[in-house]
Amino acid sequence: MIRAIIFDLDGTLADSERLHFEAFRATLASRGIDLGRDEYFTRLIGYTDHDCFAAVMLEHGGAHDDAAIRALMTRKAEIYQAMIAERDVLYSGAADFARRCAGRFPLMLVTGTLKAEAEMILRRGAIRDHFLDIIAAEDVAQGKPAPDGFLVALGRLGFLLRPRPSITALECLAIEDTAAGIEAARRAGMRVLGVCQTATAAELAGANLIRPSLAAIDLDELLRELAGLG
Repeated sequence: MIRAIIFDLDGTLADSERLHFEAFRATLASRGIDLGRDEYFTRLIGYTDHDCFAAVMLEHGGAHDDAAIRALMTRKAEIYQAMIAERDVLYSGAADFARRCAGRFPLMLVTGTLKAEAEMILRRGAIRDHFLDIIAAEDVAQGKPAPDGFLVALGRLGFLLRPRPSITALECLAIEDTAAGIEAARRAGMRVLGVCQTATAAELAGANLIRPSLAAIDLDELLRELAGLG
């Protein structure tokens, strides 16, 4: 039985992965590195800013000490936040689906983006109040595919929903759009719904169930299928 739903943000609720790519590319271009679109969307998508920059700088022989990575992260955040400040980047139907879920389950957000960016996107889309909390890049030692974010969210759910019985990992449904996110949720012991908004169904094969988009989901049908998994 599902008792809580944990959403990813970029590529799941928000059509923001292309903006992250543009911000990464612009930042790295200032260091003489040309980040290719295919490289980002096939290998780096789902990484935290820190892990993305660390991987790219190491591979290109650039400085990848903590100070250098922090400087890149700061510049990328400035570019990205300017992009999203004045626009609603939620996918069509995503806000409505989140509201339907919130009417029946407590919701959490687990994202590799910065908390300020997640807050900005959810508030701009008028759905921030439907989420109990946000677990962002600053809240974990390791980003996806490590399970840290989902494990923190599980603990936070137990704290926020007291005195109700604690929710177990198997009672959580994670909704993700990348293989890294699916792996992270599965390692945390959760059921996973993959949405093919940034990747193919084959790339999301690790999910328990797959749908083409959030807008295409019938929540009652989804819950019946999950119950059938045992």
